Amino acid sequence: MIRKLNIYKELEGTEFPAGRRTRVFVGADSPLQADRYVVGTADVHPGGGVPEHAHETEETYIILSGTGVMLVDGEEVPIGPNDVIYLEPMQPHELRNTGDTEMRTMFVYAPKMVVDHWAQETSGELKMRNQDS
Repeated sequence: MIRKLNIYKELEGTEFPAGRRTRVFVGADSPLQADRYVVGTADVHPGGGVPEHAHETEETYIILSGTGVMLVDGEEVPIGPNDVIYLEPMQPHELRNTGDTEMRTMFVYAPKMVVDHWAQETSGELKMRNQDS
């Protein structure tokens, strides 16, 4: 059986306060299930991002379009199309769109779970460093 969906036609996703819309399409709480991993996209708005956090999963970000910076263990690295960033478990990281267009990213992480930082950000507990208190 083939399981297929169109990410942008079939998934509304979640708009996060830090300035992005995330769509999880494989894994935890998603239409396509995998046993061990999660895959999704984050469309990061200009000036938006993913606040600094760390989690027990290992993770890979793939930058599909746009430009920005990734802060990993306190080190800032410029990122752009076709860049791939691998993150070890518990490695602190933050993503920011520094361009004037939407930055489209894909992420893959394992093991399969809903990471804590999504709820922390939605509740206001976790914010981008440049966001108002």
